[in-house]
Amino acid sequence: MNVFNALKLIQFDHQPLNHQQVVITDANGKPDAQLSELLADCLSKVDIFIDFNTTNSVADVIDDLHLLTPLPYDVLEEYQKVLEQHIVGVNFASHKELIELIYEPLV
Repeated sequence: MNVFNALKLIQFDHQPLNHQQVVITDANGKPDAQLSELLADCLSKVDIFIDFNTTNSVADVIDDLHLLTPLPYDVLEEYQKVLEQHIVGVNFASHKELIELIYEPLV
């Protein structure tokens, strides 16, 4: 599963996931600051410019952002990478009020 699929799949009380509560962590729960900040930046643009519920793929998101924003190609490329990031699990950290998308860092 990748980040995009997880974001589409996870709901609370049958409502879409609040994108401000999502971070990317390693298996020990340590947040990856770079990936989490990139994801937050990407999702903030998505929330402003796109109806996430109508997108079916990462390509849809990137195409919509390309059409609706002046974001440069290299930024869109990074957004695509983070949305396609493979994850190995999801942790609901209720005490932190966060959803942790768990990835395996490359060694």
